[in-house]
This record gives sequence, structure tokens and C-alpha cells, in this order.
Amino acid sequence: MIGSDASAAVTTSPDASTPITLLIADDDEVTRSGLRTLLAAQPGIAVVGEAADGVEAVEQARRLRPDVVLMDVRMPRRNGIEATRQLLAEPAEPPKVVVITTFETDDYVTAALGAGASGFLLKRLPVRQIAEAVRVVAAGEAILFPTALRRMVATRPLASAEALPKAALTGREEEVLRLMATGLSNPEIADSLTVSLETVKTHVGNVLTKLGAQNRTHAVVIAYESGLVVPGFPG
Repeated sequence: MIGSDASAAVTTSPDASTPITLLIADDDEVTRSGLRTLLAAQPGIAVVGEAADGVEAVEQARRLRPDVVLMDVRMPRRNGIEATRQLLAEPAEPPKVVVITTFETDDYVTAALGAGASGFLLKRLPVRQIAEAVRVVAAGEAILFPTALRRMVATRPLASAEALPKAALTGREEEVLRLMATGLSNPEIADSLTVSLETVKTHVGNVLTKLGAQNRTHAVVIAYESGLVVPGFPG
């Protein structure tokens, strides 16, 4: 179950004096209003705007410059996946995007990650988990769901089978990528490898550059598709 992996998210401690700014995009007014009320009450989060469709989401994100956009999938005029792709393709520093939906399907997960989203959440999750996801992606991490990723790639051709050999990752970089694929955060990887956090950040940056990955999540998808990480890999 995709939602069951949410507990693996990193716990962060944002500076209360500089709250994370959040834009909520959802075509259902009741859902949007409910999320705004609940998330605005969470520590370290300031909801700065709302959007009722994908076109408005892009416009509001450009105007308000939020740190994170909580993006629904099924919206009129432009769906959340296309809005995410457009936002993240812009030259100015884009917001982080967390795709949120009622529907738990592999197609949506794949589309969201392919568009560059930093995470994928289900609306049925408790608000504290949604708030934590916002904090995690604002801190530069990703909300990964290893179970869902393994299920997705298990039946797909290895379209990126040569990506890793061409990338010439070092042994340590491959090790870091494997740990990223299990859903570990940078601090957790540092603890696992007994190295500094800055060292891990350097390795992660090298992995993204060498793989040509849009973000951490995209790198993990490549790891699964290439066969470096296979379903059932224990970490």
C-alpha cells in the first residue's frame, strides 16, 4: 500500500520564525478549504494561497513563489501532472511539488515522479503526515514509497538498463543510491555509512548529475529500472 510507507519520512525541525510557504491546488472547494484550515494549524507551515485548477496553480505559484505546492491530480483546464511538469520546467527556481490524490494507482505515481514531483500522497492520510511531507520536501528530501516503486518497475522493461554503466558511478555512489532507493534520508544514510552528512550530500549530488536525474526520486526510479535495485532488495 503506497500510504503505508509514509512513516518512513524524515522528521524535520523547521525554524518557526521562517515558516514553509504552501500553495494548495485542488478543484474541490471543500477539500481545498479543509486542507488549508488543517495545514495552516500545523507548526512551521503558512498557507499562502489556493488554486482551483492546474492553470491557476501555475499562475499562483509564479505570483506567490511558495516553497511547496500541494497538487491534486484530477483538475479541470490542466491536470496536476501537467501543471507540475510546467512549473518544474521554468528557469526560475521552482517550488517543490507534492502530488496528492484520492486514487492509489501506479499510473499516477509514475506520472507524478516523471513530471518531477518530490512526492506522492493520498488524501486519506492523517493531516500530520501530510504536513510532515510538506516539511520533508521543503528541506530538499523526497517522499519515496519503495513498495510502490518496486511494484511499478517489476513489470516494466528495463528502459534505462544502460544508464548506470554509462554514468560510471563509484562504488560508494552506488551504495548511496541503493540506500536512497530504500527510502532513507540523507541523515539516515550518513548514520548507516558512518560518514558525515556533508559527505552524503556530495555523493547524492554526484549521483543526480551522473544519472542526469531531475531529482532524488527520479534517480531512484532509474536505479530500479536499471536493475541496480531489484524488488525485495533488503537495503
